[in-house]
Amino acid sequence: MQLPIDERILEAFESSEMILSPAVIAINIDKSRDEVNRRLSTLVDYGLVTRVQRGYYEITNEGKQYLEGELDASNLEPVG
Repeated sequence: MQLPIDERILEAFESSEMILSPAVIAINIDKSRDEVNRRLSTLVDYGLVTRVQRGYYEITNEGKQYLEGELDASNLEPVG
């Protein structure tokens, strides 16, 4: 989790409090769907976002903690 887009993706989840698709996130943060999709895979790998079903994601408690400043992303390891 190093890129500014990662934080913007997490903020989109947090502000909507909804399950979102890469296309919806991309429109709302003015990025391409492909770019959002690639970053979502990384966020899932690090446990900040979870895949609810194919093409739909939601923020995890760890993702919320990161946004609140309670979790240092540099300490995260890929899960699984």
